[in-house]
Amino acid sequence: MIRLVRAEWTKLFTTKVWLGLLLGAVVLVIGFSILFTSFAGNAESGIPDVGTPLYEQLALATGANANILFLILGIIGMTQEYRHRTATPTFLTTPRRWQVVVAKLVAYALVSVAFALVVVAVNYVTVLIHAGARGAAPSLNAENLEVLGSSLLALVIYAVIGVGLGALLRNQVGAIVGGLVYLFVVEPVIRSIPATSGAYKWMPGGGLEALTATFEGPELLGAWQGALLLLGYGLLAALLGTLLAVRRDVV
Repeated sequence: MIRLVRAEWTKLFTTKVWLGLLLGAVVLVIGFSILFTSFAGNAESGIPDVGTPLYEQLALATGANANILFLILGIIGMTQEYRHRTATPTFLTTPRRWQVVVAKLVAYALVSVAFALVVVAVNYVTVLIHAGARGAAPSLNAENLEVLGSSLLALVIYAVIGVGLGALLRNQVGAIVGGLVYLFVVEPVIRSIPATSGAYKWMPGGGLEALTATFEGPELLGAWQGALLLLGYGLLAALLGTLLAVRRDVV
């Protein structure tokens, strides 16, 4: 298994895809952090004043907005085997296909931990500089560290979900487009319609908001419940992806 995990890391780091996704996540988080702090205290935005505990909690949770890029990272990690037609030699080398999928899950989970550490660090430094310029830099107290840790966990889980989604759909473009449509169309629509908004808290987006203490959705689960829900989606995607990868023919 260690050999397979190392092979996945070799595949990932011999291309520039990982660098593009990581830089994209960093730029995205910097942008969200700056915008959030810029509108802090604005009555129309509803964002709390800089320096309040609620502001710090919400500002330091903006790192979780990079979840889409971590989802794409996991999707690419799985679907590149089919896109570049290397699935056949990979599965011939390792006939037990479940081992390949598990190795990808482990490899990309560990890589996403490192990437997520960079993202949450950039998030904190950006908020520290911007909020500090407004006279109230956030400290690394227990509450703020918990928020940063929650964001890190959420990003890692989304990478795992991406691997599972890639195993389910196999088509790289289709999986990425499907993930984007779900995150930016399906979930927002469900959340905005009164008749369906109650179901939103049980969806991945609802779990993410509960875990990272954002304040945009309807009534949400508790933070630990959101973490378990999101983790459950990650494990479910991984399980279904593994089962289908084992059973389906390689085209």
